[in-house]
Amino acid sequence: MPASKLILSGRLKGAHGVRGDVRVASFTDDPEALFTYGPLYDVSGRVLLTPVKARAANDHFIVQPKEQLPKEHWDGLRGTDVYVPREAFAAADDDEFYADDLIGLAVRETGDETVGEVIAVEDFGAGDLLEIRLTGQAATLYVPFTEADVTEINLEEGFVRLPDLHLWRENPPEKPGPS
Repeated sequence: MPASKLILSGRLKGAHGVRGDVRVASFTDDPEALFTYGPLYDVSGRVLLTPVKARAANDHFIVQPKEQLPKEHWDGLRGTDVYVPREAFAAADDDEFYADDLIGLAVRETGDETVGEVIAVEDFGAGDLLEIRLTGQAATLYVPFTEADVTEINLEEGFVRLPDLHLWRENPPEKPGPS
């Protein structure tokens, strides 16, 4: 099990053929890069497969895994999310970050008081949203992840600044869902 945080990076789509190959959808910016990071893990940190070769298909890759397992095994794992340890990714440039680095950051409005926490970064099709849990509240709210709404990201001190958060509290958008 990796010592670092695991990042959701793809999904198993079942077996390909009868020789033990696996279909894998990649969620990474460079889809082929997923197969260069080393073993792919499940959410608990257990190795699912270690890519030996990967070739592009329609909306996924056909991967030859190091693990020689029967077709039925891979078909049984269809839909399983695959993760990569955070340390496998290249370091972000000084003015960049990975969206996953925002999860767990404190939320501040104008001062230094923490008013909530970022619990997820989502994209339901219309752009990135920060899911915020306000201090002392069970319900969450979504705020567009734009420069206008998120005016400061300070990874060193562990916070994001949302000076107009009060507007989102007063008129929260409904949680996106199926139409």
